[in-house]
Amino acid sequence: MPATDTVVILDFGSQYTQLIARRVREAGVYSEIHPCTVTAKEVAAMGPKAVILSGGPSSVTDADAPPFDPAVFDLGLPTLCICYGMQLLAHTQPGGAVAASTDREYGRAELTLQADVPLFAGLPNGGPRTVWMSHGDKVVAPPDGFVVAARTKNVEIAALANVSRRIYALQFHPEVAHTEDGERILHNFLFGVAGLTAGWSMASFVETELRALRDKVGDDEVVCALSGGVDSTVVAVMLHKAIGKKLHCIFVDNGLLRLGEGEEVAAYLREHFDLNLHYIQASKLFLDRLAGVTDPEQKRKIIGTTFIEVFEAEAAKLPKVKYLAQGTLYPDVIESVSFKGPSAVIKSHHNVGGLPEHMKLALIEPLRELFKDEVRKVAVELGMPDFIIWRHPFPGPGLAIRIIGEVTEERLEILRRTDKIVQNELLASGWYRKVWQGFAVLLPLKTVGVMGDGRTYENVAAIRVVDSLDAMTADWSRLPSELVAAMSNRIINEVKGVNRVVFDVSSKPPSTIEWE
Repeated sequence: MPATDTVVILDFGSQYTQLIARRVREAGVYSEIHPCTVTAKEVAAMGPKAVILSGGPSSVTDADAPPFDPAVFDLGLPTLCICYGMQLLAHTQPGGAVAASTDREYGRAELTLQADVPLFAGLPNGGPRTVWMSHGDKVVAPPDGFVVAARTKNVEIAALANVSRRIYALQFHPEVAHTEDGERILHNFLFGVAGLTAGWSMASFVETELRALRDKVGDDEVVCALSGGVDSTVVAVMLHKAIGKKLHCIFVDNGLLRLGEGEEVAAYLREHFDLNLHYIQASKLFLDRLAGVTDPEQKRKIIGTTFIEVFEAEAAKLPKVKYLAQGTLYPDVIESVSFKGPSAVIKSHHNVGGLPEHMKLALIEPLRELFKDEVRKVAVELGMPDFIIWRHPFPGPGLAIRIIGEVTEERLEILRRTDKIVQNELLASGWYRKVWQGFAVLLPLKTVGVMGDGRTYENVAAIRVVDSLDAMTADWSRLPSELVAAMSNRIINEVKGVNRVVFDVSSKPPSTIEWE
């Protein structure tokens, strides 16, 4: 935990929990998410200056409701309870009561303030304001010592306040953009109620982390797996600044990269950062092992196993190495500590997370406290060029999971050229920075077409472009029709082997961003 004011967020399974953490950090205050199963004693040991209870899908009256230690309310810490958190407050504190609502509220509602309390300081008086609701149960009686601070048409108790105990509760979600004055309400809690200091910034993070890395590594050496993506590159640049040539970066070209990407990655890492880079060309090994394989899970496992084998063999040539560095981000950490346990496996994630088990190396994960957007801010602090900072995410298995069916060199070449056109058109139009991710997929389909005076029977390519904040949810990007047409025309005219292009209009959920 950084040496700055910290807010602990207890997670009850809300889809918005990470958004709460992001909003707090955007205000300049460090926040951490912990499962709701932690005890009050454990919360106190973390040394937070404030606590936030998240929403959640459960009912506080359910037999299998998430466990919670109500002694958290007795720690004397400023506390904000949101949605389910508010119902939990009423359910566990004397005098409070919760009941199922006959008129459930999902979406926008009109909030009217009922009391002048510090949480609502500076909000315009008079007239309702729009807030975002998502609940079935409602508080029907406030706990002893609490006043009703706001209401909606369907909910008489939409906010609670105990000014002397500095405990507040909201039935609505201030963290979402749909809530009018939501940012002001959160700022009032952080700075007005809790009196916190905005000391969390990427500049302070970089300074503190570089010092910690130097102290931790000492005279030992570190190995880092580089993919060319922003996460692993930021890890490498931070370590290079901290320990110099004691860092060994290994880049494995698995033959599943985008057009010219292997050489490009190696060149810019050496040129811009003077990294101690080991470039391993292993494309033939990967493609040989993928021959005839069509199942996506099997592809991922083959690629992951082969990567570990190649990486381990190269790292074994470095006897002084004691640490393995990798680009674990905070969403990965949060997922592993969910009170419900890790989510069901939708697909295997190809990461270097399996390496320590094989290599007996201690882990260094300098980004494990950060969200993706914060990693990009670190990259800016480190002086990294825009084409790395804003590079779209690229999966570890590479183009293998964007080729539906068997992976062959011929199909790879078709997809590489198709994908390059998608990238180029996004860049030329200014849309590359506006979307989260854009790429091409090669389908296991052939369709009839006409080119010139001849009949063709060739491949179908799909274009997938999505908007997202952290890839946990995503929606398809509403690109201008002229841009989609330009991509399609270029692909059909310039890529031999493709005579039809389709555009993916699926959101996540229910679809995933990648096709496999």
